[in-house]
Order: sequence, then C-alpha cells, then structure tokens
Amino acid sequence: KPDVVVKEDEEYKRVDFSKVPKLKAVFQKENGTVTAANASTLNDGAAAVVLMTADAARRLNVKPLARIAAFADAAVEPIDFPIAPAYAVPKVLKDAGLKKEDITMWEVNEAFSVVVLANIKMLELDPQKVNINGGAVSLGHPIGMSGARLVVHLTHALKQGEYGLASICNGGGGASAILIQKL
Repeated sequence: KPDVVVKEDEEYKRVDFSKVPKLKAVFQKENGTVTAANASTLNDGAAAVVLMTADAARRLNVKPLARIAAFADAAVEPIDFPIAPAYAVPKVLKDAGLKKEDITMWEVNEAFSVVVLANIKMLELDPQKVNINGGAVSLGHPIGMSGARLVVHLTHALKQGEYGLASICNGGGGASAILIQKL
C-alpha cells in the first residue's frame, strides 16, 4: 500500500475572508482581540520523540538525529502567558553558552498569533528564522503533542551542526524552551 501524501492544504479554501473583520472575540467579549481568524484550529496529530543517553544510543547501535543542548522553563502571571517563552529562551541560551545569532531556526508555538509576534519583538528575533514552514495557526494545534511537533520539525529541517530552539506556552502562565543541535 503506498504512503498517503498530502498534496494540498484544503483548510484555506474554507475561509470566507469577507467575514474575518466581523468575527467575534472568543475569550474577552468586550475589546477582545482573539478570534477564529488569528487562533489555531484544534487538530489531531502525532509525533514521536525517542530520548536516550549517548551511551544508550551506542549500546543499541542507534544513530541519533539530534541532541538536546539545553532546556528551561519559566513562568509569568497567567494573564501574560503569551510572553512566557521570552523568559525561558534566555535561560536556554545561557545554559548552552550560545547567543541568539547562533540559532539557525526558531519554532514558537502559536496557539494564537500574538504569541509569535510578541516573542519575536521581545527577543528581537529575525522573523525570517521563526516558524519558517508555518506555525500552529496554519498547521493546526494538536493539543498534547504540539511541543513534540516543534522538536520533530526542527530535527528534520535543520542541517548537520545547526541549532534550533523551540518554545511553547504551558497552562497558567508557564513556558518551556528546548535547544537542539542536528547531528
């Protein structure tokens, strides 16, 4: 049986762009800004990440695709959750002894568009290096596996020796960030 290949994204064809300006806010009825147009859709998805030590990989004769260089968590007040990744990322860079300029590619999960935009601004990132193949607004947000999707995407998109950094908001104002290096 041949592999199933997605040849076309049908989601954008379902959008009636004339209705976008009239969409109601979903969380804050008065002066709310999050609508169905700038929030990710809920989707199914799967990603697998197998973690092991370098010793275990050698013992099992497994060729690693990438290595975790550093990871960190941070938290802000729950109302400020979109900016929480901006506090986890500097910890990761410090722990790895790297600078922003050393990172080839960034993945910032975007349950809402504002998350990516706020973190690009706060971290002074090059937008051309962030979510270069689309984020959750375009790809979907399969809750429970979105963090794994970010890491799997970086693993396959980076070239040998390059670093990629993924970050994601958690519930209640928290965020996690992870730095990987393609092997």
